[in-house]
Order: sequence, then C-alpha cells, then structure tokens
Amino acid sequence: MKLSACLQSLIIFFIPFILTIFVFKRFFGTKASNKNLPPSPLKLPVIGHMHKLGSLPHRSLLSLSKKYGPLMLLHLGSIPTLIVSSAVAAEEIMKTHDVKFADRVATYANEKLLYCYKDVGMAPYGEYWRKMKSFCVVQLLNNKRVQDMGTIREEETALLVKNIVESNSSVVDLSELLVTLTNNVVSTAAFREKIDEGGNGRKLCMLMKETQELLGRFDVGTFIPWLAWINTVSGFNAKVIKVAKENDEFFERIVEEHMNALSRKEKCSEKVKEREDFLDVLLGIEEDTVGGFRLERDNIKALILDIIAGGTDTTSTTLEWTMTELLRHPEAMKEVQNEVRNICRGKSNITYPDDLENMDYLKAVIKETLRLHPPLPLLIPRVARQDVKVMGYDIASGTMVIINAWGIGRDPTSWDEPDEYRPERFLNSTIDYKGHDFQLIPFGAGRRGCPGINFAMSTYEYVLANLLHKFDWELPNGMKCDELNMDEGTGLTCHRKVPLLVIATPVSS
Repeated sequence: MKLSACLQSLIIFFIPFILTIFVFKRFFGTKASNKNLPPSPLKLPVIGHMHKLGSLPHRSLLSLSKKYGPLMLLHLGSIPTLIVSSAVAAEEIMKTHDVKFADRVATYANEKLLYCYKDVGMAPYGEYWRKMKSFCVVQLLNNKRVQDMGTIREEETALLVKNIVESNSSVVDLSELLVTLTNNVVSTAAFREKIDEGGNGRKLCMLMKETQELLGRFDVGTFIPWLAWINTVSGFNAKVIKVAKENDEFFERIVEEHMNALSRKEKCSEKVKEREDFLDVLLGIEEDTVGGFRLERDNIKALILDIIAGGTDTTSTTLEWTMTELLRHPEAMKEVQNEVRNICRGKSNITYPDDLENMDYLKAVIKETLRLHPPLPLLIPRVARQDVKVMGYDIASGTMVIINAWGIGRDPTSWDEPDEYRPERFLNSTIDYKGHDFQLIPFGAGRRGCPGINFAMSTYEYVLANLLHKFDWELPNGMKCDELNMDEGTGLTCHRKVPLLVIATPVSS
C-alpha cells in the first residue's frame, strides 16, 4: 500500500487547503462520540494518516503500534482502518470474531481484474464465496492432488539443479532462477504450460506482473472518493481496463484450447485423469451442477487467475529469503545441510514426502523464515461486516482491518529475541504456520486463510531440501555474511530489493 507519486504531489499541492480544514475542524468541529475507540495518532484532514505509511508500511505500522498499542485506529482517507499488531489481537479478529471480519475491501482494480469478485481471495463473504472456496479446497488443492503434482515439482527442481550445475561455480542470480521455477510449477499445474517457454507462457508472465502491480497500487478513489477523478487523469483506470481485457482474452483462449483437447479424449479413462491439471478439473465441474450451483466460464477464469497470481511470487519470495538467512547464518546452514544429507545419504534424489517428514531442523528453518519474512507482510485486508467490540474497543461496520503479520512475527511478547534468526526456537515447539497459532500467521487464518498452503509448502520444502542437499553455497567476491544486503522491495509481496547473487558448488551424494 505505497503512496503513488501522483498522490504525494497532490498532498503537497493541497497543503494550504488541508491546513484550513484542519483549523476549522479543530475549533468548530463536532465533539467525538461516546464510543470507546482504539488509540489513534493525530490525523490530517482529507488524507488522515496516509502520510504515516511510508514506503514500507509494515515497518511504519509496527513503529506506530509500539506507541499506540496492538490495536490502533488509523484513517486512510475516508476509510477507518484498524491495525492489528499482536497475536492476541489477531486471534480476536480471525477466530473469536472471524465471521464479523470476513469481508474484503472493494476497489476498482479488484472489481475489474477479478471478474467482479468471482475469485476466492477477494469475493465478498457469503454463499458464493463458500462454494468457490470449496471448489479450491476439495477439488483443486486437496492432499491427494498436491501429491499427484509431485512429478511437476520434481521435473522443475531437476531443471533448476541442472542450470545451477552448468554455471560451473560462477555467480548465479538465484532470485531469478527461483522465480522461473515457481512460475513454471504453478502454470504447469494450472494449465499444463510453462511460463518460460514462450507463447502462452511468456504472455502470462507479462500479464501477471502487470496484474500484481495494479492490485498493489494505491487507489485514490477508494480512500478519497471525491478525488476518484485522479485515477482517470493518471491513466490508472485505463490501464486496469486494458490489463483486465488482455487477461480475459488469454484465459478464454486457454479454456478453449483445453475444451477442444478434452473433447478429443476418452473423458473417463484413468490415463486422462492422471494427467488432469487444475483447468481440466474445473472444466469437468462446469459440466455439472454441484449443490445447486453451476460453475460458469468467468468463475473458472477467476479461480485460475487466483491460483497463478497467489502461488508464484509468494513461494519464490519465501525461498529467496530462506537462502538469504542461511547465507547470513553459516551455523544454521551447516546444521540443516548435515540433516538433509544424512537423511538422504546414498540417494541421488530426495523422496517427497517421506524424506522431508524426518527433517526437523529444515522445518524449523522454514518456520523461522516465515516468522521474519512472511511473503505478504500485511495480510489481505478484511472489512468489518457489522459493529463489533474487540478487546474492549468499539469497531464500526465498514472498518478496514490490516493485520501486520510481519510485526506479529517480531512481537517480543510472543518471541524471545524476536529480531534474531534462530531456527532452534521451533525444535521443541508445537507452533505451526497453518493458522492455529496466531503468533505465526504468514498464510492468514480463519475463514479467509489461504487455501493453497499445502500446494505452496510442498514446492517450498522440496526445492529447499534439494538446494541444500546438492550444493554448498557462498557469497561472491569474498563478501562476508554480515555484508549481505537485506533491504526489502515494495509491492504486494515483501521480496528482496536486490537479487540474491551466489556461488553454488555441487557436492557428491
């Protein structure tokens, strides 16, 4: 949620106007209601607290929460926004009052790019959302289908290893390689085509970058409705419409290709079923009415877009940060490599999930990385569906809720030495990332938690184990571990600001 250059210029231009309104409201405004509202910093007229977000809002909001508490009320333009920065507060939102905070924010970009909210991630809470999430969890992302996709993970991981080996221990851009791998895994699972092979795949890669960029852009009209015209003048609305049209044309073509291919096959043969991708499954559902609900073409395209947009950048970002932290902490790197290599001794390939089940330190490394570097540091915002009281505070219907997963992972009331990278903290701990322990919520929790956890983690674990099993790693040009750049980039996901450049030396099995 980064302020655009356009909005920053606008703020400067309207400073005299804003100050005038501020003085008027200060001395002639109505008195506050008797409601018990959460603590809130002093705000400016019109923009409210937007100026306090900064370029990295998760960091700015954590700093504010240290002064104002784990529940803090900000006003982003005209939208009251509850900032949640502790595990206790997050549990109130995502468990105790889960249904009351189960809606999403309606924005121009979300509406146009996500087929009028026909997807899962941004659909309003209700019967439609429940049906669509059921399709995802039961039909697409169940444990059996995740296991069936193992061949895709193995093939793409083998290609990654091959590309690194062919570097001959020269410097490689591991960030780029991980993006390619995760993109290919997700796109192949979704519609059986790799992103890096040109044609449809290459087009999809470009479209997803544009889609994610637009979904992450600050939408002036959403937060300051009377300034919505800025989105038209700046070209934002036109860009959204253009990308939405190109997305629809792309997915429509892919759907038609699949339907034509399926019509030429024996639909009930076991051989065909084994090769089903996500789109095949959804097209099969489209032919039937499930529980009185018929899956239409736009529903299918919205679900496929959700899976691709939500399952690519997040996984590669987490892998990137894991390798970054291990390179910064040689002792942890040595410990996890010893574990992986001992379990896989004498084997050229790792068996998933059998080998991974015994890798306790690897799982601790993964949890510690997710604690410090959740891929979405500010979980997808929720909206209060009705007036509700949270931790003694009155929260009005329509209030947007931002849960700072990044800040919660660094909360000293939940974690000992929270800024230190210490995988050992999880070795004798039952805390997990699946939404039951609110001090570790990289995938959210409750009804609006991410339905793709198993699919994402199966790729994450398998790729990481192979990288640690098959290579020794070092930084280039004699760089010391404490010199590694840890700056964060901006956007929907919290990726590294600069690529992770490394030297990988193959080791024998």
